[in-house]
Amino acid sequence: MGRTSRKKRTTLANRAIIASAALILGGGGLAAVNVYASAGEGPSGSSHRNWQPVRQVSTIDCPEVVNEIPEVPGPARAEVDRELAAMDTQITDAYREFADRRDQMARDPQLAQNAVLGPLKARRTSSIDRIATAIGRRAERPEGLGSLAPCSLRADDEADAPTAGPTDQPTDQPTDDGSGGDGGDGGDGGDGGDGGDGENGGNEGGDGGDQGQDAGQGGNGPEDSDFVDIRSVQPNVDRPARLRGASRGTFTTECGRNQNGKFNPDNVIAAPGVANGAHHMHDYVGNQATDAFSGDDDLAAGDTTCRNQGDRSTYYWPVLRLQNGAAENDAEADGGGRDQNIGEIRTPSQVTLKFVGNPTGKVTAMPRFLRIITGDAKAFTNGDANANASWSCTGFEDRQLKDKYPICPEDSQVVRSFAFQSCWDGQNTDSANHRTHVAFAQDDGRCPNGFRAIPQLVQRIVYDVPPGPGFAVDSFPEQLHKPVTDHGDFINVFDDKLMRKVVSCVNDGRKCR
Repeated sequence: MGRTSRKKRTTLANRAIIASAALILGGGGLAAVNVYASAGEGPSGSSHRNWQPVRQVSTIDCPEVVNEIPEVPGPARAEVDRELAAMDTQITDAYREFADRRDQMARDPQLAQNAVLGPLKARRTSSIDRIATAIGRRAERPEGLGSLAPCSLRADDEADAPTAGPTDQPTDQPTDDGSGGDGGDGGDGGDGGDGGDGENGGNEGGDGGDQGQDAGQGGNGPEDSDFVDIRSVQPNVDRPARLRGASRGTFTTECGRNQNGKFNPDNVIAAPGVANGAHHMHDYVGNQATDAFSGDDDLAAGDTTCRNQGDRSTYYWPVLRLQNGAAENDAEADGGGRDQNIGEIRTPSQVTLKFVGNPTGKVTAMPRFLRIITGDAKAFTNGDANANASWSCTGFEDRQLKDKYPICPEDSQVVRSFAFQSCWDGQNTDSANHRTHVAFAQDDGRCPNGFRAIPQLVQRIVYDVPPGPGFAVDSFPEQLHKPVTDHGDFINVFDDKLMRKVVSCVNDGRKCR
């Protein structure tokens, strides 16, 4: 993809919607609340009317099916993955329909049910049935998945509140989800993200206060309330104490900053074999053969941007875009403008990929082709149980945010970082939900029972951006470019010799490259 061409900034006047009704939908049911609470019949009726504030309905919220399906038999995995990716496309298409007709749906609540939620439920029901059938050919057919078909509409300011409708699901809760700023020992700086609420002024401007604001070039975020001045955040990074037998070394692999501009909207881990499976654009460093159709053999033979050619691993994350009126060459492409990701893609000024040890003991080699997704691309609607991005600024990395973008002072750059899961089940290189084969260390740094410590990837990405709320990461359209949806992906394609060196350096307390 080439660099940018310029065009006039597109601001969406319909963000200041004249909402005649608040839509609250749960489980496919619809309730319309009149904006006027009075004995009259509307704005032209008699006096004694109470104007009631209403929340702007802003997105579509669907239960995450992958979290509820059992372990998928190997022969059924490809079909299940395709149907899960199809369900993401269904939500994207429904969100586009909703966004295009938001004004009408505010005035006619039944339109939302007839034009968006009803057809979406029907399509999801069919996909869920195909998933159950695919699993049932090889194992016991899962029951009860059909209850996950209905979706709901939600207001932006419901993000931290229980969501109406069948959206609560068990999740793989990380207990040590930090980024630790400089990579350190893979500590839990990410947990400090909660500091973005309340005391640090993170809610200035109000939750969901999109009316009258320019809510990003795509018309679906970010909002001013998604940003906070990093200087108002209290230091919040806390790392577990290292025991005598800790693995204190590090191994840093140098793979560039994606200066060559490798982008695509695929996700070979979560949606293998599906073009535009992510519905947002990714930066790639390391393996240059990576796309939706890359198998292990393709990755093993692929070129790499890593200085050490023994590292052909794949490292990718959503691009960060400036909301500055510029349009990338993907403005009319999948993953870009067609999926409401608009703006100039910013190349990082620095990328650090560091493997660190465990604070309680030695690490063991990770298996080749191990796949790890950290964070949750759908955390805005799923909840933050699996969220694992940390946001900060250079010079302030003892202050980490999870659910806000930082506003950095002059001469300070934006930092986004991920500390990946550092415990492996000892058997699998992937799992049906792409989570349960790996785990975060516990609060004391130890791996859960049945898991063993592996070198932990700590990824730090730095950007030189203008001060203020003028940037956002790409996201699924209905996730509204929220910072909590940030995530990173890694496929280990170290050769055996280099992996042995990584383990040796980490366990022996050396700093290696």
